Amino acid sequence: MTALAASPAVTASEAPSPRVSPQRRRRRLVSALLLVVVAASTLALMLPILIIVFTAFKPVAEVNAYPPTLVPGAWTLDNFTRIFTELPFARLIANSFVFAGGVTAFALVFDSLAAYALARLDFRGNKILLIAIIASLMIPFQATLIPIYQLVSDLGWVNSYAGLIAPRAADAFGIFFLRQFFLSLPRDLDNAARIDGAGELRIFGSIVLPNAVPALLTLGIFTFVNNWNDLLWPLVFTTDAEMGTVTSGLTLLTGPGGIIPQGVMMAGSLIALLPLAILFLMIQRRFVESVGTSGLK
Repeated sequence: MTALAASPAVTASEAPSPRVSPQRRRRRLVSALLLVVVAASTLALMLPILIIVFTAFKPVAEVNAYPPTLVPGAWTLDNFTRIFTELPFARLIANSFVFAGGVTAFALVFDSLAAYALARLDFRGNKILLIAIIASLMIPFQATLIPIYQLVSDLGWVNSYAGLIAPRAADAFGIFFLRQFFLSLPRDLDNAARIDGAGELRIFGSIVLPNAVPALLTLGIFTFVNNWNDLLWPLVFTTDAEMGTVTSGLTLLTGPGGIIPQGVMMAGSLIALLPLAILFLMIQRRFVESVGTSGLK
């Protein structure tokens, strides 16, 4: 007993630390590497946006300075003042909303109707029509630009909202995309509604569309963003500055000899970017909820 009492007591601080297993150490290393890769990728993706933001607030001397700097030494709002004084920029923003929003609204209506017919109805020529729609995706829209412009010109729709929106009121990709989604919905819902006496429009509006909200939101976002950022289409179909969009209006800033006021251009680009960012922030929660709900069906 005396010998045992004389032996030094092992304290908690002297206790051996638990050994980390090689598998756990490997997982930590992989997680750290993934974090570094994600951080570097995020920085690379955000760098162009940071350049736009900082250049928009630079004075002309700093924009043209060499070597260039990222953060402005002197912040100024002159570029934003010039963008509204040298261009009818408020009208251009309104035109962009009408153009992109109108195309999105009409495309969702017509694409969903065509996709429903191809996915849920059996009629002669169904497969041939689907093949023709898919084949049209392989034709670049630049190849059809001149014939479409000639048609729009014959209708007297140049420099009008109708000329901008009508040729894009339906899209082959949107039809194919929604058709594939409609095929994933169970046909038992349609058959049960038909037994209860519902017609095709009632089935389409009350059963198919509510279950296709994730696909409609996805297609709507892509359609709106693509048309908002489009340059060639409004540049061809509008010759009046008052009927241009943000992207086509910024080309008017090019001076003699191709000199571009970079600060003013970046200020306009930043303003054009804000509606897309706000739209994404407004719709992302609804979009994620819709995708999560569709995964439970």
